[in-house]
Amino acid sequence: MNAPSRITFDKPLSVAILAMGGQGGGVLADWIVAAAEANGWHAQSTSVPGVAQRTGATLYYIEMLPPRDGQAPVLALMPTPGDVDVVIGAELMEAGRSILRGLTTPDRTLLITSTHRAYAVAEKEKPGESIADPQAVNDATRVAAKRVIAFDMERAARHNGTVVSAPILGALAGAGVLPFPRQSFEDVIRSGGKGTEASLKGFAAGYTRAAETSNELPDARIAPAKDKSLLPVTLGNAELDPLLARIHALPSAVQPMALAGLKRMVDFQDVAYGGDYLGRIESLVALDDKSGGADRGHGFSMAAAKYVANAMAYDDVIGVADLKTRSSRFRRIAAAMNAGDAPLYMTEFMHPRADELVRLLPAGLGRWVIARPGLMRAIDGMVNKGRQVQTAKLSGFLQLYAVAGLRPRRRKLLRHAEEMAHMEHWLALATSQLGKNYGLACGIIS
Repeated sequence: MNAPSRITFDKPLSVAILAMGGQGGGVLADWIVAAAEANGWHAQSTSVPGVAQRTGATLYYIEMLPPRDGQAPVLALMPTPGDVDVVIGAELMEAGRSILRGLTTPDRTLLITSTHRAYAVAEKEKPGESIADPQAVNDATRVAAKRVIAFDMERAARHNGTVVSAPILGALAGAGVLPFPRQSFEDVIRSGGKGTEASLKGFAAGYTRAAETSNELPDARIAPAKDKSLLPVTLGNAELDPLLARIHALPSAVQPMALAGLKRMVDFQDVAYGGDYLGRIESLVALDDKSGGADRGHGFSMAAAKYVANAMAYDDVIGVADLKTRSSRFRRIAAAMNAGDAPLYMTEFMHPRADELVRLLPAGLGRWVIARPGLMRAIDGMVNKGRQVQTAKLSGFLQLYAVAGLRPRRRKLLRHAEEMAHMEHWLALATSQLGKNYGLACGIIS
């Protein structure tokens, strides 16, 4: 009996494909996996169907790793926003959807997309000119991705009597991001049997367009995106600008995520909380540098900037009440409902429990209550029931507004103490591995 292989946490190469029905997205994913396996790599693909108001869009996700002696790979089933190497849009608006979902990042992602359009139902049903402006997506791609390859792959497919998946595969191979020779991709296409000659012609067309970086045809853009490391000089706030200066002192790879984290901290709590967040990131960057993080692109620090922000800005009752009583929420819902100036009544369906209520108490008192099961049952019996809160009425609004008003005291409450204790344990575990196994440390922090 073979001994079980050890697990490796080395970072896999990830590819996300957004395609509609009939575009061959599943075949494209199979081709990529087959090419990887033909070169001895471990590869895994998953798919999640969805609806795109056209023929139904599906997200295909692939992760692959080179072989490691005696080690089995750990591969994810779904893409993590901000953590994808290659994003493929089989149609222009699918590329836009990938940007909205946060799959592309300006410091990492290669975005490959066809520039043709498949119109949505909303675009078709309105009389007159109702087609969405593609320029918004074009502009977003230049900002959201590190490198963009975009041309009309549908036209290349029709010209060669195949479907768009073949030119897309060619563009992916020609981009040079996958360490496999062209012959591997062509062999995979040939193994399919039907329509191989047309698919190979479509593949060659995509490969040529992607490989010719000097191509300046109007519908083709194959160029690195602009420098994304530049941060704003000021945030327009005297309290925030000193924190921005601290972000400027961080490694350039960490700066964009640290700025996003700072904004989230200030929105969640206050400026001082944002300073605490940056203090943690600065400490983690220092540990990362001591462990050779600079030679690894500060991958640990980048992940820490993202996930520490998520941990510090946890979801709690105070945050929910704050969001539900913001004027911006009322305006957004009114606009979505086309309410105009008409009265808008909203009902919030809530079901509080004793656990949530007790964790709004000061830490010491909350622990005292939790340590008494009988008291917890009594409290739960009083509060554990469904409630409908009318936030458009003064009585309902004031209920949530009062809960949101606990925000200045949040850091003294039991829920905050528990969240911070969990985070400290998590960070201690991650940093303990930095000097031993950098990949494992990145896996823990992520």
